Amino acid sequence: MSDIVSIQILEAELLGLEFPPGEFTIAEWEHWLCADAIGSPPLPDDVAHPMYAYYTAIIGMHPSLDEIFAYAHSSADAGVMFGEAGLEFHQTLRVGATYRVEGGFTKVVRKESSRLGIMDLVTVELRMFSEDGELAAVSSNTFVYPRGAA
Repeated sequence: MSDIVSIQILEAELLGLEFPPGEFTIAEWEHWLCADAIGSPPLPDDVAHPMYAYYTAIIGMHPSLDEIFAYAHSSADAGVMFGEAGLEFHQTLRVGATYRVEGGFTKVVRKESSRLGIMDLVTVELRMFSEDGELAAVSSNTFVYPRGAA
């Protein structure tokens, strides 16, 4: 187990680490394509589908997913998996609006599984702010990092 990064190192390096801010604009044409693809019922003209809280966060965030995996001493090739997601809304998202995306690592948990062995659950929280600076939505994503046999 000596080549597995310690939970103490992960906590020290990740918790409280904030990413550089990014942004994403919900383009009308893209929103129309997305709504059509997922079979969304018609929405008022400027109301974005709620899934845009997730899309805006993931596309607008900096760093990339590969860089997030590297921060946690891993890579996509190591089999990082998507664990869970949560969305919290403070405003209705609007088509045509640009959202500033900020965030960072908020939780690191080490677990042991009979099938996966040692794994780390690392949560990234991404906050979206509207053009007037108000918090619009929060997207929380937990990634599962398999570390190997116990």
